[in-house]
Amino acid sequence: MSRQLLAMALAPLLGLFILGIGNGFLATLITVRLDAAGESATVIGIVSSAYFIGLALGAMVNDRLLLRIGHIRAYGSFASLVAVTVLLQGLFFDPWAWFALRLIGGWATVGVYLVIESWLLTAGDQKVRGRLLALYMISLYAAGVLGQLMLGVTNAMGDTAPFMVIGLLASLSVLPMAMIPRVSPLIEHAEPLPPHRLITMTPTGVMGSLGSGMVVAAAYTLLPLYLQRIGMSVNQVGQMMAVVILGAMLLQYPIGRWSDRHDRQMVLIGISAFCVVISAAMLWLPLSTPLLAVLLFLLGGGVFALYPVAVSHAADRAPAGALVRMSQGLLLINSIGATISPLMISPVMTAMGDAGLFWAFGSLSLFFVLFFSWRRSVRPAPMPVAPFTATTPMTAAGAELVVTEELVQGALEHEHLEDLSDVVPEIDVAEPMVGPPQEDESHITYYDDVETEVRK
Repeated sequence: MSRQLLAMALAPLLGLFILGIGNGFLATLITVRLDAAGESATVIGIVSSAYFIGLALGAMVNDRLLLRIGHIRAYGSFASLVAVTVLLQGLFFDPWAWFALRLIGGWATVGVYLVIESWLLTAGDQKVRGRLLALYMISLYAAGVLGQLMLGVTNAMGDTAPFMVIGLLASLSVLPMAMIPRVSPLIEHAEPLPPHRLITMTPTGVMGSLGSGMVVAAAYTLLPLYLQRIGMSVNQVGQMMAVVILGAMLLQYPIGRWSDRHDRQMVLIGISAFCVVISAAMLWLPLSTPLLAVLLFLLGGGVFALYPVAVSHAADRAPAGALVRMSQGLLLINSIGATISPLMISPVMTAMGDAGLFWAFGSLSLFFVLFFSWRRSVRPAPMPVAPFTATTPMTAAGAELVVTEELVQGALEHEHLEDLSDVVPEIDVAEPMVGPPQEDESHITYYDDVETEVRK
């Protein structure tokens, strides 16, 4: 990566890292504070869902505000609003006031992500998007792990100290962006594919995206409740949540490489079955602290890998001209899953006790196994056409980062092998041809050369 490109991406990534440290443990902090105050799992789920409602609303409307006032001013406004909502939560306790503050905070947080992701999107063309997305992932996950580890430290300083630290970090994150020259990247209002088109094109991708939103949101908001109720201290809860995020960061790439070489529907079935096994182990094994850490590390790798594999599977089916709108539509589906998850799973915990979380995890994962198996029997997956891309964007602009040059070329190749004109009728697709492209045409193989020669 050139020094010029790195310089353009450094400020937004540094702002993301600083903000992400505080945002990384805020959901955990709110859950453990509500539980310590005696609130039920249902109330905790309702308050937690407000953040994801705010994220979904902001993802749909914040781009209009960004176009009006510019990136740097928008970032300062959104980050300041994040700081204000967090500090107000530290000043007084009321679950329903916290619901409103979390909703506003979610709306403002996705505005911050929109500025960062749109800036990265315009920092380089499709040839370097993969590297930019990798830097984005490292910043986001590293901040999440560090933030969770700070939970116990800040909590020991006093009841209001964690909220003050998060507010300070949100305010401090403005500084790197304020040093950028006054040049705003141009962005367009996103028009994601509507749900009925997505379902026609990729039912498996839609269900994988919806389910991923559900399990990831539950992991962020309700897993800390489970950990605290089995007797862990706030410091231990933060450490275990850091282990979950670390598993998500370290296991995505090997799972993605696996999906590049095999039927991605089978990979989705394997991930879901793995999550069933982990949920059963959490329910029935005697859990020592080391065993719990191992299981949570593996659980993080499984639930966080579901979405990027589902998006990669959808990209194997999509025409090249629909890739951006498809990724934006699946991101919206993922946000819907995250919004409804705490509302659905927290009553299960109220009715069944703390173990209800893993009964819900296991049941959802088993449903995914059955659904993906059924879809594979109805319409087998196409061959993977481009390398797996780990997906973490929060906004429609960020979803476009996933559409790399390799992905577009792979989709164009797939259009030659299958008639996709009925998948997204309003998108122009290449004329299908019998057999693979000729030798003089662009042809990219993403399997090992040895495996290709064996098949020949």
